[in-house]
Amino acid sequence: MVTATFRFYEELNDFLAPERRKRQFSSACARSATIKHMIEAFGVPHTEVELILVNGESVGFDHRLRDGDHVAVYPRFEAFDITPLLRVREWPLRVTRFIADAHLGGLARLLRMAGFDTLYRNDYRDREIADIAIREGRIVLTRDRELLKLRGITHGCYIHALKPAQQFAEMVDRLDLARSLNPFTRCMACNASLQSVDKALVLEKLPPSVKLNYERFTICKLCGRIFWEGSHWKRMQALLAGSVQAGSAGSSDRDRQFQLFTKAL
Repeated sequence: MVTATFRFYEELNDFLAPERRKRQFSSACARSATIKHMIEAFGVPHTEVELILVNGESVGFDHRLRDGDHVAVYPRFEAFDITPLLRVREWPLRVTRFIADAHLGGLARLLRMAGFDTLYRNDYRDREIADIAIREGRIVLTRDRELLKLRGITHGCYIHALKPAQQFAEMVDRLDLARSLNPFTRCMACNASLQSVDKALVLEKLPPSVKLNYERFTICKLCGRIFWEGSHWKRMQALLAGSVQAGSAGSSDRDRQFQLFTKAL
């Protein structure tokens, strides 16, 4: 056995036992234990970790601990570029794509609304989610920390908020998604891309009031669902604005907006 000293920073403390939060603590480790093994033994999913320093030097998850090591573990940094220090992952994801677990259907719809390729089914099993994420280079979204510990998952986010609108705002802020928004380009129901369609081609499928009041339409390539810039469209725009502009809308306002437009769809 060896003994190492650990300190976790910022939101990573939420995963720790209360007596270990926001303080330095020592722990016995197996002589062959890796950093990843110990971090997850304390309850922190490795996907939540962005930087690990051992005795002041950046290391990867496979680093093996030695007696007397001092370990500092950090979450994602929003304000600083720490790329030269990073050793915990072999590569970044070139395209931001997600897969959400069974409890995040509302968040999945909002991410699709914002233009992000987001897979979701309420019957996905954990291993299936992990396999898809590994195969397709997707970020796993979940409130189950054990899912994020599965072997092979390199990118994932533990969602702290409980309501879809708050979860969406959390994601926009945490992953700096505002610059990548491409709203109303994906079907909220099935995730396929939308394309513009001539009104004459969908005229017979439109409600009478829509025929009279709207001229621009998009259609889902997969399920055939038709979209137009109605009242729910404006509610979605307000929700997006409230999530990407600091202080522009409180969380309760975002929740009400989400409930309104999901009822309208």
